[in-house]
Amino acid sequence: MAPYETQFSDHHMLLKPEHASLCDLVRFLLFSTSETSNIHYTKERKEDFWRRWYIFNSLFAQKLLLSWGKPMVQVGYKLELWLNLLPQNGGFLMLLSNFLKGNVVWPDSSSATFTSVVGNLDQRKELDKNIRPENPKYNGSLAMMASKLAYENEAFVQTTIKDQWGMEYLGFYNFWNDYMGKVSTQAMMFQDTRVQPNLLVVAFRGTSPFDPVAWQTDVDLSWFKLEGVGKIHGGFFKALGLQKGKGWPKEIQQGSKQPQYAYYVIRQRLREILEKNESAKFILTGHSLGGALAILFVTVLAMHEEELLLNRLEGVYTFGQPRVGDKQLGDYMKEKLKEYNVRHLRYVYCNDLVPRIPYDDENDLFFEHWGPSLYYNSFYKGKVELEPNKNYFALLWVIPKCVNAVWELVRSFIIPYIKGPDYKESWLMKMIRVAGLVFPGFAAHCPQDYVNATRLGSLALDGLQNPIHQRDSKVVD
Repeated sequence: MAPYETQFSDHHMLLKPEHASLCDLVRFLLFSTSETSNIHYTKERKEDFWRRWYIFNSLFAQKLLLSWGKPMVQVGYKLELWLNLLPQNGGFLMLLSNFLKGNVVWPDSSSATFTSVVGNLDQRKELDKNIRPENPKYNGSLAMMASKLAYENEAFVQTTIKDQWGMEYLGFYNFWNDYMGKVSTQAMMFQDTRVQPNLLVVAFRGTSPFDPVAWQTDVDLSWFKLEGVGKIHGGFFKALGLQKGKGWPKEIQQGSKQPQYAYYVIRQRLREILEKNESAKFILTGHSLGGALAILFVTVLAMHEEELLLNRLEGVYTFGQPRVGDKQLGDYMKEKLKEYNVRHLRYVYCNDLVPRIPYDDENDLFFEHWGPSLYYNSFYKGKVELEPNKNYFALLWVIPKCVNAVWELVRSFIIPYIKGPDYKESWLMKMIRVAGLVFPGFAAHCPQDYVNATRLGSLALDGLQNPIHQRDSKVVD
């Protein structure tokens, strides 16, 4: 590993799967004798077997994604093509008729009618008309719909925001990852002009099912420890705009010919808008990987002492967010969020596996959540508490998770008759529920249940300033 790559952090671990052979990984796992420059770098720490085991899995997964990334993208594209082919031709029978006549309508993946796999899981596009801006649930519900919309293409996003939501579209962005040497991060911005003061929304895209680059970001267990801040998940940090050899300079040169880094572009756009509109506020949101990027965006704002933005930040709304750092980072962020009166509402639905990884234990193996979540069970009843079964692979929870997965499958058929047609689930979502019988918690990560939780779960958010500062569990259903 070239030393210039991490000069900003004296204590770090940088995983480099492209430089390690499978034999290197096996030798490292069993004997810890492989060349560390080919696998990882860590300072002043000897890795025990279990740490090596997690590092091995991270590197092995990244190598698989590097090898099978293109076939993965092709499978995803063909699946999306088929999912869009049926509705755009009026269903299976009309598709067959059009095929025989030679009039098949072929979907355009960049059009406003082309829906992603995630969008086909939960086909709702309209905001809940029963949740008005004066409702304490409004920001959370809007944030979740924005997080779901961020998975779509730019034309789809723009049309939905302008024509269906009646809001001002501000931009859709593809951002550079300096460590991968490619674009890895997507985000969108819009302004809700219906509320006073106006509300800006920044939504980061989560992990699309067939996006190998996003999956590499997730499984990259590299970390960087910053003095006075804490240890931070390297994959997420890189995706947000970390630069080789520079880390996080407060200002960088920006222009059309310069790499577009997520943190710097979004920060500049927010500065420009908020300086012109002195009463407006903004929220950050994201599902899955998007949630991790949202809360780390605030972390870098705090590091740079961006008081203008921090004072105008209404809250950070994350859904199914994975762990992003260690206890020291948690303590740092609790203090900063309290100082600027910023809410961090971390939604966790039932047995969702993503908020429970990477593994967390009392020995601070890698990362941990800070403070409680807004936790919802499978009846969408919520509590402010640290989600039960904090580690997905805990054996005591196997049977309860399997029983709950059966109930979720049954619920998918009956919920539209109980709650109304807006809650009807697609056939694709039902198939994911079936897969959830084998891998409990897999289906629970889909946006479907998070949208339901923000709509059906009655949260007393008007009196809930910041859950991470609450010591006791509070029922909020």
